[in-house]
Amino acid sequence: MYQIITDTSALFTPEEGKAMGIEVLPLCVTIGDWEGRDLLMDMPKFYGYIKDGYLPQSSQPPVGEVIDAYEKYAGKKIVNIAMADGLSGTYMSAAGAAASMDNSDDIVVINTKTLCGPHRYIVEKAVKLQQSGASFEEVCDWVRYASENHESFLIPQDFGYLKRGGRLTPMAATLGTILKLKPIMTQTPDGRQLEKLGVKRTMKAALAEVVERLKEKGVDSDRYIMHVSHADALGDAEYVVSLLQEAFPKMEIQILDLSPAFVTQGGPKCVAIQYCVR
Repeated sequence: MYQIITDTSALFTPEEGKAMGIEVLPLCVTIGDWEGRDLLMDMPKFYGYIKDGYLPQSSQPPVGEVIDAYEKYAGKKIVNIAMADGLSGTYMSAAGAAASMDNSDDIVVINTKTLCGPHRYIVEKAVKLQQSGASFEEVCDWVRYASENHESFLIPQDFGYLKRGGRLTPMAATLGTILKLKPIMTQTPDGRQLEKLGVKRTMKAALAEVVERLKEKGVDSDRYIMHVSHADALGDAEYVVSLLQEAFPKMEIQILDLSPAFVTQGGPKCVAIQYCVR
C-alpha cells in the first residue's frame, strides 16, 4: 500500500485526513501577534483581527514536519498532492524535502496548479481510487491529469483589504468601493499567479462573465464538478450557486468555507468559483 500526503489547501483538517487514511500538513498563518496553523484557528477571532486592520500572511508547512511525514511512511511509496506552486512555497518545499530523503525515489510530489475546491476534489478522488485498488502509478497519473483540467475565478469584496495588501492602488480601491465594482480574478495558465479577467458593476454581472467563460470552455455536469468557496460570506455564496444552477441545472456544486491561509488571497467576504474534471 502507498501513502497519500497533502496540505490544508485541500480544506481537510489533519484529523479529517487521519480518518481518510491520509496525512494532512497544515499551512502556517500569522496575523498581528497571533501565529497559528491553517484550519486550526478560531475563525471569529481571525476575522476580528482583519476587521482591526491586520493583514494575514501564510506560509508553507515547516519543512521539518514534511520530512517527519516522509520518514513516518518510509518503506512505502508516497504521493504528496500539493497546492499550486507560485501561490505558495508549499510545492517547492515538499519537493525539496523529498529530494533530501534516502528514499527519494519512492516519493512523488505533484503540483496540482490549484487550491481549495479542485485540490480537495483531487485528493478525495485519489483516496477513492486507492481504496478501489488503483495502483500508485494510476493514482499519480490521474492526479497529473486533473491538475491540468480545472480553473478558478475569484471575486474579491473588500477593496480596503486589497489596498492594504498592495493588490490594488489606493485610487483604484477608492473608486472600486465608491462604485461598488466587482473585479473578477483568475489564475494564470501556469497556476502561479492571479490576474484580472474583468470588472463588473454587480455580482450578477460578474457571474454572467464567469458563466460565459465556463461555457466557452465546454464545462458541463457530466465531466466536471464545481465548487463555490467563500470567506465568511455564505449568503453571497448561496446566491452565486443559485445563478450557476440556472446556467448549469445538473451541475454538482459544493459550497466550502475558505480557511485562514486562503483568505490571504482575496480577503474577507470574497467568493471563489472553481471547477475540476471528474
